[in-house]
Amino acid sequence: MDKWEVDCFSLVWRTCNVLMALFFSLATYVQKNDPDAALWMVGYGIPAASCLLISIKGNATDIVLWRRLVDLHILVSTSIATLLGWTLLRRQSENILQQEEGREFCGLVLIVIWLLLCRMSRRKVGGVIHLFTAVTITLFPLVMWLYYYVNDDLRASWPSHCKTAL
Repeated sequence: MDKWEVDCFSLVWRTCNVLMALFFSLATYVQKNDPDAALWMVGYGIPAASCLLISIKGNATDIVLWRRLVDLHILVSTSIATLLGWTLLRRQSENILQQEEGREFCGLVLIVIWLLLCRMSRRKVGGVIHLFTAVTITLFPLVMWLYYYVNDDLRASWPSHCKTAL
């Protein structure tokens, strides 16, 4: 890869991290009405700060403290997502985004996938597949959130603390 390609890849990677920092920050903010808001604000706040740090300082993944914090967050998020996933599976839930546990599960899965992608970027932003995955993951939650936000029918069955967050 020549220098221009590396610079272009780095710019796209940092842009994805800025957008994910904004998304995770928004997810942190809307937790304010949730019964267990503090837990979820920390859960989304750590990835928001991690993404912001990567977007400002591209080699943030080389910082040992950053890696340890992200590793711990991945471990905790994976454990909670596993419990929530098991609960949803046991209930044979069909439309998981219409249930509180389903939305929490999806949020945690997104956190884990994004943080793993960030962890893997330590080896330098590598290749078209890494970048395509990052762009896809970045666009997906933003498009889904917008879709649910403009579609009143989908939000009709949500609890009141979810409807008044924004």
